[in-house]
Amino acid sequence: MVRAGITPHLLTRAGAELADEVGFDRVTVSELARRFDVKVASLYSHVRNSHDLKTRIALFALEELADRAADALAGRAGKDALVAFANVYRDYGREHPGRAAAARLRLDPETAAASAGVRHAQMTRAILRGYDLTEPDATHAVRLLGSVFHGYAGLETAGGFSHSAPDSEETWVRILDALDALLRNWPTEPATR
Repeated sequence: MVRAGITPHLLTRAGAELADEVGFDRVTVSELARRFDVKVASLYSHVRNSHDLKTRIALFALEELADRAADALAGRAGKDALVAFANVYRDYGREHPGRAAAARLRLDPETAAASAGVRHAQMTRAILRGYDLTEPDATHAVRLLGSVFHGYAGLETAGGFSHSAPDSEETWVRILDALDALLRNWPTEPATR
């Protein structure tokens, strides 16, 4: 019997909190059942399996992150928008490392197309319009920014920068300055291999 009050949304939120505590890769329906003190089978009326749970957490994280990014971007353009957007990703990764990892879960094409991931891409492209990038360079820049934002936050959260000077905050500011300079001076011809 399912404990009263357990819903798919409650399980998703609890799964997101669990991901932040133990790591997204360790989230399972079994672990969640232990948290709710219920039998695993009782949760299967709300989620199909651990992959379904992880997909729900990923969608939740993408939505939460997109809402924060939209708020941060309101009324901003150019470098100011770039920095605000980047800081949302970094701050989210530091506050919610499990959810940040969930936001990078590979989703099937249909699920991805219906997710808040689309909003992330739209916001990134809106920032890039301030730099006058056209296709295919805008797509290259979207990929670059995503790599930097997610990569830096992930490395920083894992302690990758805690063992040396300068402070990671100083590096972050320099990276954002460098990204702004690169976007303003985007190469017009692709580099040869």
